[in-house]
Amino acid sequence: MVQTSEIVTMSLYRNTVWLLKGLQEYTKGGYEAAARSFSEADLEVNVSGRAFIITGANSGIGKAAACEIAKRGGTVHLVCRNEDRAKEARKHVVEQSKNENVHVHLVDMSNPRKVWEFASGFSQNHNLHVLINNAGCMVSQRELTEDDLEKNFATNTLGTYILTTALIPTLKKSENPRVITVSSGGMLVQKLNVEDLQFEKGSFDGTMAYAQNKRQQVIMTEQWAAQHKEVHFSSMHPGWADTPAVLSSMPDFYAKMKNKLRTEAQGADTVVWLAISDTASRQPSGLFFQDRKAVSTHLPLASSRTSPAEDQKLMSELEELAVKFKS
Repeated sequence: MVQTSEIVTMSLYRNTVWLLKGLQEYTKGGYEAAARSFSEADLEVNVSGRAFIITGANSGIGKAAACEIAKRGGTVHLVCRNEDRAKEARKHVVEQSKNENVHVHLVDMSNPRKVWEFASGFSQNHNLHVLINNAGCMVSQRELTEDDLEKNFATNTLGTYILTTALIPTLKKSENPRVITVSSGGMLVQKLNVEDLQFEKGSFDGTMAYAQNKRQQVIMTEQWAAQHKEVHFSSMHPGWADTPAVLSSMPDFYAKMKNKLRTEAQGADTVVWLAISDTASRQPSGLFFQDRKAVSTHLPLASSRTSPAEDQKLMSELEELAVKFKS
């Protein structure tokens, strides 16, 4: 048995190492240092005729990515929960890009039935080349949806799982299909806990629940890459960016770090690079990226690795839960 004191010590170690890493790499300064080695030509591409879904696209990194893709001719499908904010986002993207091929779809990613319905309807009416799973949720209290699902898990993990698996057949019909999942470097402080996916045991910590969901997304990406060779999968960390989501969900962190935070465009840069560049598609599938480079999914000596059996159990549990909501 692992003693509680050992768990606390390991958690403190992970958090400390992660914070030091973040201050160096995840800030605006970290981005500027990494960007010195970027190739501008990577993003000098025309993606006319290619279709992109971006979830959580009405603000922040999702909206910034939508602008950059639309500027390069892509057909962009904004998947948002709030109609007014979605319309505002579409207006902004069209104005910035001069591209009218920007479409709004209203979907609550925490409602698995609605996610299934959207994916089914979309597949019948549209083609799809790139799926960007960007929608995220971080609620600080343990809150249940109308389906009795913990809200962070429902949005970040189950919603992402259903949307991706439902759209894989459509993606496979396209040339050079890709799936990018916006995870977080916060996942480095978490080891997958497949025994408590909805945080029913112990005290609830919204930040750690979010980090656990982000670990789950990285493992899902690795598993999908192994199962579906025809599609290029990747997950990524946008760094610490100045977005409405960070301000609302982590106000203390935001206040302390405000002057060091990346812009939304800097946070979105690797999303766009993974979605449109030829260089990204030549990388192996299933990797985790930060500032256009594949990076480790574990901190050194952090004991955060799980067995293949545990990773597979995550996928089995998600599949079992997902099919319950499929009509």
